[in-house]
Amino acid sequence: MTRLPAQPAWVGAWRQRLALKYATASMRLAGRAEDEAALRDARQLCPTGADPGLAGAIFGAWRQLALQPPGVSADPLAKVTEMLGFAWDDEALADLCAAIDYQVRAGWPAPFAAAAIAARVVAMRPDAELFAWWLADLVLAQNLRWPRPLPLLIAQAFAPAFRADAGGKRIRPGEKSFERVVCVALVAAAADACRLASDLSRRAEKLLAVAPKLRAKGAGDVISCS
Repeated sequence: MTRLPAQPAWVGAWRQRLALKYATASMRLAGRAEDEAALRDARQLCPTGADPGLAGAIFGAWRQLALQPPGVSADPLAKVTEMLGFAWDDEALADLCAAIDYQVRAGWPAPFAAAAIAARVVAMRPDAELFAWWLADLVLAQNLRWPRPLPLLIAQAFAPAFRADAGGKRIRPGEKSFERVVCVALVAAAADACRLASDLSRRAEKLLAVAPKLRAKGAGDVISCS
């Protein structure tokens, strides 16, 4: 896959926009109806230390994915499962970490490694499909040697590629043809992410062009964080 230029000014905003977009997509999988605005409010308007609610916590899990290095260990994954709304046995999480480590050392192709770990999660816990997609994106980043994961795959979970037939039931992790459709979904997700990057790049150029004209105190810092 194409590599981005080294740390463009807008890359942080891009990662956070992807996290918000895919957290919104995960709401459908979780049987909830929050849109981007509701998720943003749940997280940003929550007082420090207060419970942001399940929707805000799920958004937080995707934000964490977009910011952390793509390493895995049982303790951080346990915290992620809690954010996603369920608990997981420590021994089972350790087994997942061992499976991911094996895939990386064996050099599995990235989409197949992501599909395999998602299928493993759902086989262990059919109610944990949300975690399966979260972990699939982390495994994808590990196998592609990205410095940070990108939320990519879950928004494709309800796309036509994941329908066995027109109007048919959705292909879930581990079911027939799942590996093939993950490959198709990755291409579509990458194209969507690149379109968003292109849009943010244009917006960032306009913003940086007017920055020297701004006189308000702290304007430069605000622009840098945008």
